Amino acid sequence: MRFDLVDLRLFTHVAEAQSITGGAERSNLALASASGRVRAMEERLGVLLFHRGRRGVVLTAAGERLLDHARLIVQQAERLQGDIGSYARGLMGRVRVLSNTAAFSEHLPRALAPFLAANPGVDIELEEKGSADIGQAIASGTADIGIASQAALPEILQTFPFRVDRLVLVVARADPLARRRSMAFAEVARREFVGLPRESALQRHVTAHAAQLGAAMKVRMRVSGFDAICRMAEAQIGVGVVPETAAQRCRRSMGIAMVRLRDPWAERHLTVCVRDLGALPAPARRLVAHLRRDAAP
Repeated sequence: MRFDLVDLRLFTHVAEAQSITGGAERSNLALASASGRVRAMEERLGVLLFHRGRRGVVLTAAGERLLDHARLIVQQAERLQGDIGSYARGLMGRVRVLSNTAAFSEHLPRALAPFLAANPGVDIELEEKGSADIGQAIASGTADIGIASQAALPEILQTFPFRVDRLVLVVARADPLARRRSMAFAEVARREFVGLPRESALQRHVTAHAAQLGAAMKVRMRVSGFDAICRMAEAQIGVGVVPETAAQRCRRSMGIAMVRLRDPWAERHLTVCVRDLGALPAPARRLVAHLRRDAAP
């Protein structure tokens, strides 16, 4: 029974995307070619690997077993490439990184830029997820590296400090709250907010803590980023919750004030997490080393 690495990478991509179309795109294959390869794998094995439906595909029991082996084989092949001496400098590779909203928007762009400049042969696939989801994905081997809140990660992962991320309230300078230096979120939970899209990891985080207070957040407007939240707060459309770094940057050019939140959940220790540093392909190990050097003291 013979499978090449293209087949195994395609299979893992289809399983992760829960879609043959999505798997084909990740594998840079035409849909017809990808579909034919998946069918050929099933024919060689004599079993179905996916249940197919209108909304995509779901792994069968046999598919789940194959996925464990496929991930291991692909990872070992990438590690072999990384260990070849001729690839020690300018190594070609792709690293999949999962990040929570704050690190995704505020910290990683500046942190990753020098790494990419120094490693022109390495590509990074960066995706935003909630911290708990990141922990599960890294533990299962779905991604190489995660940047998430330490409190949400399982103990089995290897973690390294990265940043302290403080969430603050932003309000218009004309708002009476602008005179406050700090406050509890409960004092504003029933105010009108400007928020991020519902699927945003940070928005889910804030909404969940509002619910614990018995408050359903009233979001008057949803925008795509922290700068837009601050701009809408300046226009007195609502108050917003953003990372302190974003608020400090925006208040230099906007008429907003920053109020620290005293709630424990508003201060998060962001960490770099991996399942097994020694088992990562060389490009991913180099990226972890770079992020550890870039970590705030």
